[in-house]
Amino acid sequence: MIKKKKKALLLLEDGFLLEGLSVGAEGTSGGEICFNTGMTGYQEIYTDPSYYGQIIINTTAHIGNYGVVENENESSGAKIKGIVVNEFSDIFSRKTGDSNLNDYLVNNNVVGITNIDTRKLVRHIRSKGAMNAIISTELEGDSLKMELEKVPPMANLELSSKVCTSEIYEMGDPSSEFRVAVLDLGVKKSILTQLEKRGCFLRVFPATTTFEEMANWKPTGYFLSNGPGDPAVMDYAVKTAANILDSNYPLFGICLGHQIIARACGIGTYKMHSGHRGLNHPIKNLETGLCEITSQNHGFVVNEKDVEASDKVICTHLHLNDNTIAGIRVKNKPAFSVQYHPEASPGPHDSRYLFDDFISQMKQFYKK
Repeated sequence: MIKKKKKALLLLEDGFLLEGLSVGAEGTSGGEICFNTGMTGYQEIYTDPSYYGQIIINTTAHIGNYGVVENENESSGAKIKGIVVNEFSDIFSRKTGDSNLNDYLVNNNVVGITNIDTRKLVRHIRSKGAMNAIISTELEGDSLKMELEKVPPMANLELSSKVCTSEIYEMGDPSSEFRVAVLDLGVKKSILTQLEKRGCFLRVFPATTTFEEMANWKPTGYFLSNGPGDPAVMDYAVKTAANILDSNYPLFGICLGHQIIARACGIGTYKMHSGHRGLNHPIKNLETGLCEITSQNHGFVVNEKDVEASDKVICTHLHLNDNTIAGIRVKNKPAFSVQYHPEASPGPHDSRYLFDDFISQMKQFYKK
C-alpha cells in the first residue's frame, strides 16, 4: 500500500515559494538548486559526487518509473541535498530493479518534493540564475527562511575534501604497463571503469594528496577527476596540478580536474549563470572539426578571455550553445582536459575516444 504523502515546501533565496508533496526522507535540507535536462539516468545523477551540496530539479516529467539498481551507483550512495520532480512514481516496472526510488531516497536521507511545476521553476532559474533553496516537510514561514539563510553559497566553497576517498585504493591489473595516479576530487565510478577497461592500473588518492606522494608510486600518467565546489578556492589541488605539469608526465583532467589544470596554467574560472547539466550538450572538437553530443554537469567554467590571451594553453573544444571553453591542451606538454564527461554515465558515448587519447599519449611519452 502506498503511503499518503505529506505536504512539502520549496523556498528559493529570492522568495520564490512552491508547495508540493514529500518524497524520500522527511525533514529539511538546503543547497544550491539547479536543473538537469537528461531524460534518463536519475540514479547516476543522484550518486555523482559532483552534485554534492545541490538540490536537483529533474526536468523530465516522470521520475522513479524504472527503480534503482545497486550497481548503477556512481559512488557509495546519493550525494545530493534534495530532489524536485514533477511526477514521482512509487512503483517501478524494471525487472532488474533492486528497489523503488522512494525507499532508496529514504535510506540515503534525501529530502524531495513532487507535484511541482518544474517547467515554471526551471524558467525562473534560467532567468534569475542558480541560487540556494531549501525543501522542508516540517518548517514554514520565518522558520523556513531562517534555515535557508544558514545554507552556504556555492561560490568560494571547497567540497572535494568532503566527498573524496579517505584512503588510497587500487583498481585494475598491477602488471599493466599503464600506472595511472588518480587525484580523487569527487570521482565517478564510471570514469575509473573506463580507464581500467583500457588496461590501466589505478591508484586513487585523496583530494589533498601532494604531487610528491603520488610521484613516489612511479605512475606512467596522472588523472584529475571531476568533483564539486569552486575551483578558485582549491589551491592545494592547483599546486599539485602545477607540479604534475612541471614533471612533464602525461596528464588528463575531466570537469573540475579540467578547471584545476587551467588554474595551474594561470587561467581563471568563474561561476556560470545557471550551469550546464544534461545529456545533449553539443561540443565541437576544434582539432578534428567534428562535433559530439556530450554529458555535462558543472556550474563553473574556464575564463574564455584568459584562454585566448594565454601563451600556455590552446582551446581544443568549444560548447556550441554559448561558446564557453569545453577543452584545452597545454602547449609543449602531454597534458589536456575537457569540461564535460566522456564516460557519459548517463549519456551518449561520443566522447569516449578521449580515454583512448590519454592511452596514446602515455604510449607516445614512453616511446620518446
